[in-house]
Amino acid sequence: QVQLVESGGGLVQAGGSLRLSCAASGLTFSSYAMGWFRQAPGKGRKFVATIAWNGGNTIYTDSVKGRFTISRDNAKNTVYLQMNNLNPEDTAVYYCAASSRAEVTSGSTVASWGKGTLVTVSS
Repeated sequence: QVQLVESGGGLVQAGGSLRLSCAASGLTFSSYAMGWFRQAPGKGRKFVATIAWNGGNTIYTDSVKGRFTISRDNAKNTVYLQMNNLNPEDTAVYYCAASSRAEVTSGSTVASWGKGTLVTVSS
């Protein structure tokens, strides 16, 4: 049974930083592309960032480029999202996702989802 467990969310002031973690189990982690999506209040779930199985390729949505960094540690079965210079528009529930594709930029290619962690950025 695949489990993706996110952690690291919380309340932060604008301009601050958070690091999200997603611990995976029940899958061959190093064989999966991993990604982060987010869902703001009243809106749909949207792609944030993805990283290839070996960390060799990363893709970001335009609004987070230069502020967020996705990384992974295959020895720990964990993917991270370092978020810097946060602003209130980043407030959302952040979800971890796994895909057997080379990258995961669309919800339609997600094999497994985590339950999410809430990030709230105050102005």
